[in-house]
Amino acid sequence: MKFRVGREALGEAVAWVARALPSRPVVPVLAGLLLEAAGDGLVLSCFDYEVSARVRIDADVEEAGTALVPGRLLAEITRSLPSQSAEFTSAADAVSLTCGSAEFMLVSLPIEDFPALPEPPAAAGTVDGGILAAAAGQVVPAASRDDTLPMLTGVCLDFDGDTITLAATDRYRLAVREVPWVPADPDLRAAALVPARTLADVARTMAAGVPVTIAYGASSTGSQATSAAARGSDARGSGEPRPAEGMISFEGGGRRLTARLIAGEFIRYRSRFPAEFGCRAEVPAGPFIEAVKRVSLVAERASPVQLAFGPGVVVVEAQAEGRARAVETVAADFEGDEPVIAFNPHYLLDGLAAAAAAGPARAPATPGDGGEAPPEPGGRIRIEFTSPAKPALITWAVGRAPASAQDSSEQPGTRAGEQDGGDSGEQPGTGAGGQDDADSAPDDPGSAPEVAAFRYLVVPLRVTAKG
Repeated sequence: MKFRVGREALGEAVAWVARALPSRPVVPVLAGLLLEAAGDGLVLSCFDYEVSARVRIDADVEEAGTALVPGRLLAEITRSLPSQSAEFTSAADAVSLTCGSAEFMLVSLPIEDFPALPEPPAAAGTVDGGILAAAAGQVVPAASRDDTLPMLTGVCLDFDGDTITLAATDRYRLAVREVPWVPADPDLRAAALVPARTLADVARTMAAGVPVTIAYGASSTGSQATSAAARGSDARGSGEPRPAEGMISFEGGGRRLTARLIAGEFIRYRSRFPAEFGCRAEVPAGPFIEAVKRVSLVAERASPVQLAFGPGVVVVEAQAEGRARAVETVAADFEGDEPVIAFNPHYLLDGLAAAAAAGPARAPATPGDGGEAPPEPGGRIRIEFTSPAKPALITWAVGRAPASAQDSSEQPGTRAGEQDGGDSGEQPGTGAGGQDDADSAPDDPGSAPEVAAFRYLVVPLRVTAKG
């Protein structure tokens, strides 16, 4: 094997594949990165029976061949190479890498012990890479990092016709985002529980305008059963999605990532959103987020950030007992009879940043930046709640409706009746005060309000009364 490849293309490809390598491989060969040179290209890949990554880049191939090298070591080397073309040559049980005056020799791993990469299942549909990347950036932070509850460490992809709903929760907040896509079957109704880290890695390399093909495994009655359920439904979400099984694949821009799906069903997240709230506030996105960031600097690990709404303003306050206190005032519109509420500062900032990312007139995400540009000037965020003890909803204030307009525009929960409230309730909204009964009421198709594309439900923290 002998080929020459550009340093930047090589470094980016190796770094992306290396992120999928296991930190503690069961056997050493699973820590390998496979190099396959043929024709006019180079394919780099890895697979540990749970996650696989594959990318193709252009290369000047003089002699076709295959080699398996230590993946993380190659990633470290490529990061430090000079800005010149790199030349690879394999001989016997080693691979040599030359770049400028730098030379490296890597001992090859036994390629015969390396598992074959899984073939992707039949394509379920395509989605714009930029849209999916932005949605993942909004939802992934809400997923749990507690491996003792695997279901909560994933992001649910709820496929329903021409819409994918992404949902994640760690029991203290619930993030939901809807995105359009083009399904292979217009009657598709299914759900896939994807590891949050996998979806985050996929999002890092997605670009706006580049279609991403999603494929996943199904049970023996999978596609037929889900399609039949959807055809018998008059409204989106009225049928229960059938959990997908096996592997899921994301492919676009010459890259493919597959991962094993998390077993089990996700919570019935739609029923967690109350149908209405007693208080509504609207705040300027940029100034409010910056104020919360500054005030949060003095908050201790378990200390809340308190929001106290008054005529035309909101006072943001946090303190570390006996050490520091911070207060900042921001303009706000508010209507309701419960003017004070407090949140975990980390959870609040995650929700505010994600809601701001849903604002209009935003620059598309670029590969590797993990997000979008700041919200447009003048954009506003809406915070709705009923009491300081019940979950609050954070959304983008579409149309900048005044807080005094207590109509149903942008009210969450318009689909709440599509799911019953019979699951275990390990997420925000379970204590919303009898909302299950209200959620079970059928929607009126002629008067159903629009649901915000992104919704973030968060459990507040109780604040000890001063005095």
